[in-house]
Amino acid sequence: MLKPASRVRPDAYEAVFGALAHPARRRVLLAVYFNGGAMTAGEIAAIFAHAWQTTTRHLQVLEAAGLLRHKRQGRMRIYRIERKRLALVTEWLAHFQRAGRQRGRGEHDVKNKDAKGHQGDARKVRSA
Repeated sequence: MLKPASRVRPDAYEAVFGALAHPARRRVLLAVYFNGGAMTAGEIAAIFAHAWQTTTRHLQVLEAAGLLRHKRQGRMRIYRIERKRLALVTEWLAHFQRAGRQRGRGEHDVKNKDAKGHQGDARKVRSA
């Protein structure tokens, strides 16, 4: 759940997590990060074994989600990580860290009760 004071639109989370859902896009972000936070499109494409069109599509998705931005320098596009946008991921995951700490303070033990309050492992999934 979003904080009422938060100015981030819910679709921003969808865009960020949608972009991060693909392993190639996560690898692009890691490559840019471990190369000092900036790489050219050609350097990024050289890392991957797929077609140039596939690489540019992944870059477009990451840029549309706000995770990367580019700057033209002559004929090159230099991509940089947008750290403020990555902070959305940290912010969202922090909800679970806080919940884990609060669980010891009287929250319900979901592990031992299902939605109707029955004993058992609530994590078991029944197929329909």
